[in-house]
Amino acid sequence: MSYHHLYKFIIIGDTGAGKSCLLLQFTDKRFHSGYDLTIGVEFGAKLIRMNNKRIKLQIWDTAGQESFRSITRSYYRGSAGALLVYDITRPETFANLTTWLEEARAHSNNKDMVIILVGNKCDMESRRKVRYEEGEAFAKEHGLLFIETSAKTATNVDSAFTRVAETIYSKIESGTIDLKNESLGIKLGSEAAAGGADGVTVRGGAALLRLRGRRQAPLPAARVGGLLPVPHHLRSQPGTNSCMCVIG
Repeated sequence: MSYHHLYKFIIIGDTGAGKSCLLLQFTDKRFHSGYDLTIGVEFGAKLIRMNNKRIKLQIWDTAGQESFRSITRSYYRGSAGALLVYDITRPETFANLTTWLEEARAHSNNKDMVIILVGNKCDMESRRKVRYEEGEAFAKEHGLLFIETSAKTATNVDSAFTRVAETIYSKIESGTIDLKNESLGIKLGSEAAAGGADGVTVRGGAALLRLRGRRQAPLPAARVGGLLPVPHHLRSQPGTNSCMCVIG
């Protein structure tokens, strides 16, 4: 399906914070209760509607383990937005936020990358160890957006992604972001080139390509500006419902 803009997102944070569950809930509207380590990266895509324009979100969910850091660092480059995720029941995931944030900003080539701090698992209030006010204060100190979510109940999951997209869109509208520079993680689609729009509301348009269990992370050899193409061996096959979005 055609779109006006494509935004590249990255999801970062400690292992077990619920990054993959957030992505699955956002793209597929379902929750996976099991615990599977992300090996390398996972990819998801979804079309959303903003000011009568279709916006495609290309989302890369990274592994939280230290052993994959050298691979996942390459995905910081060319990201327009990022979700920095911690688990409100595990204070160590909150304590590590500064390291994740410093790494993201050090390896990103986009000084205008929009980052939202996401306190996940807010459905587990009885086990909360990180207060809402602590997350809010961290976000304010570092110039981040902030929200608490539950991938299990879907609370605020859509809002976490759309708030980042809305902020990016506002920066484009104000001229802060140069649309001609694809290395910033934004790509003009065919609808933008044609200057057209229709009144169709896109609520679905989601796809998720799961890369779990792979010992070699799918690091593409080529990129278009800052946007990472999906490797050929991971693209969807006819008759399947894996990935409908191929950028390359």
